[in-house]
Amino acid sequence: MNIPEELRYTKTHEWLRIEGNKGYVGITDFAQHHLGDLVFVELPETDAEVAAGDVLCSIESVKTASDIYSPVSGKVVEVNEDLEDDAGLLNEDPYANWIAVLELSDPSEADNLMDAAAYREHCEKEEEAMG
Repeated sequence: MNIPEELRYTKTHEWLRIEGNKGYVGITDFAQHHLGDLVFVELPETDAEVAAGDVLCSIESVKTASDIYSPVSGKVVEVNEDLEDDAGLLNEDPYANWIAVLELSDPSEADNLMDAAAYREHCEKEEEAMG
């Protein structure tokens, strides 16, 4: 399982990469693996305001549909339109293919997210619970 050290993670398997006052949001390797082949991404609206924990968008795989939650609060300033044509990019490389960029309203919210070690432990516990 690929868990880049430089990112922050949520319990619902989103990742956050902060660059200045912007936060790039995507789904983790764990998430894409468990969802299976992704077929559709409903991207968020540009200029939408989201709070940490709000539904940012939804994705669909051959198995299920799933909400993607915003790891932090902010305004959507960019979406990855490549995903509209090829949701499978998230399966190929979930860390290179972000979903949305947020202008952060409170960068300190990232401190509430897990680092790579804590996220790895969280995933291992979920795997055990799934049997």
